[in-house]
Formats: sequence, structure tokens, C-alpha cells
Amino acid sequence: MKEQEMADTQLIRKIAKIVDEAKASNATHLRKLKELSAVRSKSPSVHQFSVAFTKTLTPLFQILKRTATVERVVRFVSAFSSAQDPNDTSASDEFLEEFLKFLLVGATAANKTARFRACQIISEIILRLPDDSEVSDELWDEVIELMKFRVVDKVPLIRTLAVRVLSRFVNDSENSDILDLFLEVLPLEKNSEVRKTIVLSLPPSNATSQVIIDCTMDVSESVRKAAYCVIANKFPLQSLSIKHRTAILQRGLADRSLAVSKECLKLMTDQWLVKCCNGDPVQLLKYLDVETYESVGESVMESLLKADLVKLHKVESIQQYILRTSANEGSEGDSVDCSVSIRLMEPEVSLYWRMVCKHLQMEAQGKGSDAAATMGTEAAIYAAEASDNNDLLDRILPETVSDYIDLVKAHIDAGGSGVNYHFASRQLLLLGEMLDFSDATIRKIASSFVQDLLHRPLEHEVDDEGNKVAIGDGINLGGDRDWAIAVARLARKVHSAAGEFEEVILGVVQELARPCRERTADFINWMHCLAVTGLLLENAKSFHWAVEPTELLQSLLLPGAKHVHMDVQRVSVRCLGLFGLLENKPSEELIKQLRISYVKGPSPISTVACKALFDIGMWHGPQEVDRALGLNPQLEVDAMPSDLVNFSETDGALNIKLVDLLYAGFTTNNRARALENDENESVQAVLGEGFAKILLLSEKYPSIPASSHPLLLSKLISLYFSNESKDLQRLKQCLSVFFEHYASLSENHKKCLSKAFIPVMRSMWPGIDDNPGGSSYMVSNMRKRAIQASRFMLQMMQTPLYAKGTEAEDDNGCNGSPEIIDGPSQPSVECGEEGLAIRIATEVLRFPAKKTPAERSYVAALCRILASLHFRLSEQGPVKIMRRLLSRVCESVLSEKDILKELKLTAERLEGLDRNPDQDLSEDEVKYIFRKLELEFNLDVDGSTAVPQTPAPCSARPNRSRRRVRREEVSSDEENSPPCVKSVVPSNGGTIGPRSQRASKTAAMTKITRSKAVRIEEGFHEDDEDSEVTAEDSNESDELTE
Repeated sequence: MKEQEMADTQLIRKIAKIVDEAKASNATHLRKLKELSAVRSKSPSVHQFSVAFTKTLTPLFQILKRTATVERVVRFVSAFSSAQDPNDTSASDEFLEEFLKFLLVGATAANKTARFRACQIISEIILRLPDDSEVSDELWDEVIELMKFRVVDKVPLIRTLAVRVLSRFVNDSENSDILDLFLEVLPLEKNSEVRKTIVLSLPPSNATSQVIIDCTMDVSESVRKAAYCVIANKFPLQSLSIKHRTAILQRGLADRSLAVSKECLKLMTDQWLVKCCNGDPVQLLKYLDVETYESVGESVMESLLKADLVKLHKVESIQQYILRTSANEGSEGDSVDCSVSIRLMEPEVSLYWRMVCKHLQMEAQGKGSDAAATMGTEAAIYAAEASDNNDLLDRILPETVSDYIDLVKAHIDAGGSGVNYHFASRQLLLLGEMLDFSDATIRKIASSFVQDLLHRPLEHEVDDEGNKVAIGDGINLGGDRDWAIAVARLARKVHSAAGEFEEVILGVVQELARPCRERTADFINWMHCLAVTGLLLENAKSFHWAVEPTELLQSLLLPGAKHVHMDVQRVSVRCLGLFGLLENKPSEELIKQLRISYVKGPSPISTVACKALFDIGMWHGPQEVDRALGLNPQLEVDAMPSDLVNFSETDGALNIKLVDLLYAGFTTNNRARALENDENESVQAVLGEGFAKILLLSEKYPSIPASSHPLLLSKLISLYFSNESKDLQRLKQCLSVFFEHYASLSENHKKCLSKAFIPVMRSMWPGIDDNPGGSSYMVSNMRKRAIQASRFMLQMMQTPLYAKGTEAEDDNGCNGSPEIIDGPSQPSVECGEEGLAIRIATEVLRFPAKKTPAERSYVAALCRILASLHFRLSEQGPVKIMRRLLSRVCESVLSEKDILKELKLTAERLEGLDRNPDQDLSEDEVKYIFRKLELEFNLDVDGSTAVPQTPAPCSARPNRSRRRVRREEVSSDEENSPPCVKSVVPSNGGTIGPRSQRASKTAAMTKITRSKAVRIEEGFHEDDEDSEVTAEDSNESDELTE
């Protein structure tokens, strides 16, 4: 026995010596691996060596720090365990199995250091292990199952190591559950390093592609970078859909992190451009569908040009598509019979040349500016570079303007052939800005071409019944806003003299309007004329025209708004809005027509009219719009907007002010007309965006009463959290940005938010102010939304004000700050949290003692917000008022023990803030504060500030059967009451014997106290299903921050 112990000790010393030498340097590992393998070969058995080896490594499992020496030992041990001895492979496999079994025991240890070391060594072994290693399937199953359990370990580093181990097996078809586990835990994982490891471990498949692409929007830079690395190495370009390709490039090239954008650029150039497209940028653009994703194509070309990855050959230019022959050469591709033969461009080619020419022009202008700003040799170098870029640009562009016009016309005329050349035509139109039209002859030729573009009728088709149907959006020239912009930019380049552009466009409008005035035009002609008119009004800066603007209004725009065809009405109403922006004062006829279209028109027309009214109202001011209709803006200065306007009984021309008319659309237009509109916008969305702009710039609109701002704000908050606006993504985005900045801009905005808090809560809470309820599920969801809105408003109130003339202040506001906030720049009481606290407290006290279930849940939600508010030491008046109000508030929520505890803590803080607790406020001081808050409330100045005691806790002892029967007869709802309520009187199952006088007195007092507590609890838990606030509140605490 002693000999065996001595042999084991000697073996441990040999192993320890080798390990100690190996931890000194990685350079000795190869030699030490051979020495340790020799020791294993000379050992009496593999088992004896394994026992000695594990005993030697035991101290390693007690070291948490990842020092260099420890990491070298881990690498050495892992390399030895995974290495195959060529002289004795069976011994290597046997040792590996025994060592893995030892590590599996350590991986299940309660000590996190032992778990970490065991998982670390297992991870290193698995990743180093060759594929031909002989390990039993049972052992592999044990390793996999244990690592699957460790994927959800509470230590992030252990989770990372477990994922690394499982990544070796995730590609096996037999272990598909590993992939399912990765996909399940990835969206729930909070640690970025674990998410990164999971992303790097995911195999390429249809199930993982979308998950990996979604990780390109991860909040962590390392995870986003890892996602692009995985896409580059595991997903060929052809395996991804066009939508995925464009999403990857759009996000990556515009990423805020330079490292991520570089990784995306590396993916695009090294993998997609070089390997898949042979370095041809045009071929890469063909994989991106630039006709649909033009902005992505532009970003790709800009990145390639900035990285100098686009190599231009001398023979390549746009001129190669213009063949100066009169013959019809079909072998060269599609051609057109004209004085020159034109070879048509594909969409990708046209975009490629436009971006190349734009880059060269910008580079030439930039280098020219640098040359002008410097002197000497440096200026000469810059000037030479600018000259080279200009020369290259001249070589690429068509030689003459006539060639350019022939090229564009050929593509426009070929638009209806097998390939849609409309996209290429627009790209070529944009090239016209780079040409020189200073020569009068050239300008005359170009002007004729512009006239042809403006006179070109709208494309249409005929349906089965013989009716014409316009192609495009029905608003802009050519049915496409991008096309209209391209034509306008070319026209302004050709007619660059002052007033010449307006004169030319107006001449075209007069020609097109002649058949409209003579009533010989069909709706296609009307839409074409109004589209050109809209182009004129959009680009004009004033009404300095040869033709009287009122003639255009009376003869074209107003008749168009009354046209029988809906598309004509829509484009005409849009032109009326643009016309109103150019007027010095809005005209009566124009405003009346817009109001009629807003009130009476279908949803598409009403939406456009609503936008026009908002634009004109914000440009001229609401008072000017009202004055145009003869309404006196000085009357009823403090009038509130009304939503009681009945649109079915008015034609929009009654004595209704603009703000009132628009506000009434919230309740009149939204439900009846939102479903008719196929677009993402509705009247409701336009109203929300418009009123958000008015509130944000409220100082510029003094004619809108300040008393109406809280009402407008409460409507926007309710709209933001309503279920009806969840599909209006533009509105949600607009309001989210609005709310982010609104409360921080001024004290008046915080005052408005404070006044809007209670109206929002009352309008959203089911069962309050006759708000409809529904099933218990619907009521629960409505309460959740209301609670979410209340916390959202609280967060806005606690956001610090922006410093004047700078960006937002440092975060020294209320969130996460001490309770006592005292500073000279803090808002006044009606704009601060103290005013909101008084408003909430008075709202709670307005309810009677006996409340309905809806009122009880509403009061409980308000009290939770009340307990979250902060108070400042400088506001002694509100602090004293809140101490008195809080004592009465606590009396109304005695049944809510958790809320009562929070309110008691608030009362203690208020008591600590009160500098003179024995000195009360006078009645005049109290009235002054309530008057500043615009509240009417009778406060008992001499009342007590003491907070009632929390009811004694319920007994945990079992009930007496006789008492339980009587309780069941009193109320059938007691079945749903908590156990603490049912256990009213403690009972004893043993033999009842005589007791002392003090014991009898104690039992009697306890019984009285419990009975009072039960009566209070009965009032609140009368309907447990309708009072779900306290149960749901804890689950919603993080909804706003997620």
C-alpha cells in the first residue's frame, strides 16, 4: 500500500514538474507534450495516470483570475488531452474519456470558479479534437446535454464557453435541437459577448439567415461586426434574396460604427465584388435590383468610388452607346432608327455612369476649391487633379448636347419595349445637370427638349370595360415624383436666368389648360395639366408671373377641385395647398374649398386637404386663415378646441376656426375613413403630425390659446398609445421624436404636460368617464396601455430641461438622482413634479369612499405614480400641502398594503423636506398655489398630517370552520380572495382548554383587529377580476425601456 502511495506521489510530482515548466512559455509546449506523453506510456495504467493528472490540476479549479500563466496551463492541458499518441492511440482515447468525465463533474459544481474552469477546458478540448478521435457516443451525449444546460447558466462567461462547445456539434443533423436552442436563447440573451458567440456559431441555412441578418441591427458593435463576418464567410451572394442583400448593405454602409462599416465594405468588396462579380461593379448592381432599391445602389457606388475600387478604362464611356451611323445595327443590341444609332443602357449601367460622373464632378469641384484656397506647389497639384477629373468627365459624357438629347429620347421612346427603360431615362436626365448650356444655340435645342418632356402626356391603359386608368401616382409629372424632380432639375439648368424657369413652365400650363377651360379635356388631360402646375408651384418662389395668379386659381385649380373624377380632385387639392403657400395672404375661395374637401371629401382627398390646411395655417398663421373667412381671431381667446363638430351637417364654411375644424377630425375622420385609404397615412396620422408641429413651435403661434395646448397634447398621447394607430408607422415615428424633445424644450411644455396628465389617464382608463370596457382581457390590455402612458408621461416630466443655446444638459435631473432636487434653474411648481403630485392627489380625493372596481384600480395606478415623484427642498409650500393631501390619500387606499407602504415612505421623505413642520400655511398661501395650478379644491388647513397605520398582517393560522361558513354566506366573491383574507380568526385543532385572562384579552383584541382588516379588504377585492392593476404592475415596470 505504501509502495502504491509512493508511486502515485512520484507520478504526481513528475506531472506537476512538467506542468510547471509548461506554464512558463508557450514555446516549450511541444516538447513538454512529448514528455508528458512518455510519462503516460510508462505509467502502470491509464487510469492511474488519469487520477494523478486530475489531482495535479485540482488547484487550477480554484483560481478565478485569467492570468497568462493560468491560460498557458489550460492550453497545455487541452492540447495534451486532445492530441493523439501515434504509438498508442488507444491510451490517448481512454485518457480523454476519463478526463472528460472528470471535467463533467466539475461543470456541474455549485462553485462558479470550478464550473468555469471545467467548461473552459472542455471547450478547448472539443475545438482542438480531431475528427477521427474514438470517444463513446454516451460520453458525447453527456457532454452535449450538460453544455445545453450551461447555455442558460447565470454566469455569462460560462454561457459563452458552453456555446463554443456546442458549436462543434450544431452542424450534425442528429443534433438539430442545438440549433433550436441557439435560435431560442439568442433574442433573450442580454450579454453581448454571448450573443456574438452564438452568431459566430450559427451554421448557414434558411432558418439562420434571417436571424443573422437581424443581428446587423444589434445594439452591440461587436455583435453587428460578427454578423457581417458570418455573412461574408458562410453565405454566398447568390444564396441571399435581393431583399436580404439590400438590407445588409443599407445597414452596414450607414452604420454609426466605423469598424462595422469597414467590415460591411470588406464583405461587399472582397466577397461579393471580387469573388462573385469578378470585380465588375455593374454586375454587383445587377444583384441588388437598383430599380427598386435605388438608394442602396447609390450607397454602393459611393463607397466603391471613395475606396477607389472603380477602375475606368479608356474605352469605357457613355459615348460608346452613341453610334454615329445611319445604319440599323441589330448586332450591337437594341437600336433606334435616327441620325445616330443608340445602344440602350440597362438600368444598372445608367446608374453606374450617373454615379461615376457625379463623383468626378464633385472631386473636380473639391480640388478646384482646394487649389483656390492654397498657394504655390500645393495649389498647382490640386489644380492639376481638378483638371484631370474634368477631362475624364468630358470624355465620359456625350460629345454634344444633341447626342445627349438623342440618347435620352431613345430610352424614353423604348420605355414600352420588353425592358423597362424608364429608370435609365431618369438617370440620363439627371446627367443633364453636368452639361454646359451657356451657348444660345445649345440652349435653344435643350429648351425644345424640355418642352417635349413637359408636354409628354401621362401614361395610361384601358381596362376591360374601355375605361382609361392612369399609370403612376396620379399627382406628379410622369406619374412618378422622382421623374418630376429630374425634369424640374434639367429645366432649371437649361433656363437658369431669373424668372425664366417660371415663365417657361407657365407657358406650358396655359397651353395644357386651354382644353380644360373649354371643357373638352378628359380626366387624363386634367391630371397632366395639374401635374405640370404642381411642378411650377413647387419650384416657384413667388408670384412674379406674367399671368395673374388669380386667373390660374379661378380657371384651373378651383374647377379641378370640383371635378367629378376623384384623381383630378386629389391633384387639384394638392395644387391649392401649394398655391396658398405662395400667396401673401390666403384667399377666401381657396380656404373655403380646402375646408370643403377636408370635410366632405373621401379619405385620399381629405388627407391631402388636411395637409394643405396645416401647411397654410403654419405658414401664414391660423389667425390669418381665420381672418380670410371673416372670423375675428380676437374673440374667445381662451376658447378650447371642440371635437363636437358634426361633419355631416357642415360644408366647411361655417364659423368654425381652423384649429377647431382640424381638431374635430380626430373623432370624425379617423374611424370612418382610415379603412378606405390604402396608403400608410390617414387623416388621423396627418392630424397627429400637424398638431405635434404646432405644439413643438407653440411660441410662434400665439393666436392658438395656451389653454388648448394640454388638450392637444393629451390627444396626441392617447393617439400614440391607442390600438388604432399601431399600423401608422410614420405617425409613430413622428410622435416618438416629438415626445423625446417636447418636455425638455421649455418650462411651458412641462406645465402643459402636467396639466394633460389627468385628462390622459381619465380618457384611457376603462370604466372612468363612461369609457367602454369589454371582456376582462380587453380591460386588462386597456389598463396596461394606460399605465404605460402614465409612466411615459412621468419620464417626460423628469427629463431635464435643455440649456439655452446648447444641447441637452448633463443628466442631473430627476431620473436616478437624489430625492432632494434644489437648483436655481429648476422649473416652477406648476411646471415641476410637485405640481403634478398635487394634481394626482386631488384627483384621487375626488372619488368617494365607496368606489367601483374601475375607480379602485384607477386610484391605485395614480398612487403608484404619486409615490414615484420627487420633491425639491426649495418648494416648501407644495411640500406642506402634499403632507396634508397625502394623509387623506393614504386613507383611501388602506386596502392596498403595497401602495400604502410606498406612500408612507413618500410621507417620510416629505416630512424630512419640511423645514418648519410646526408651521402651517395660511389659507391665502394655499389658495395661491392652487390658483397657480388652476385647481379648485378645498383643503383643510388645520387638518392632520399623520398617515394612518398599515393594517396588521393577516394570520397564517388555519380558519375555524364555523367562521368560514359565515364568511361564505356574506359574499360569494370571497372564493377569489387571497388566502390572507380568508384566514380571519386563528383556530386551534387541538383540545380547547381553559386559558388565562391575559390570553383571552389578547385573542379578543386580535380578533377585532383582523375583523377591521377583513372589512377593508372586502371593499377592494369585491371583484378580483376587475382589479388587476396591482397584479399586473410588476410585469409592466420595464415596458417603456425595452
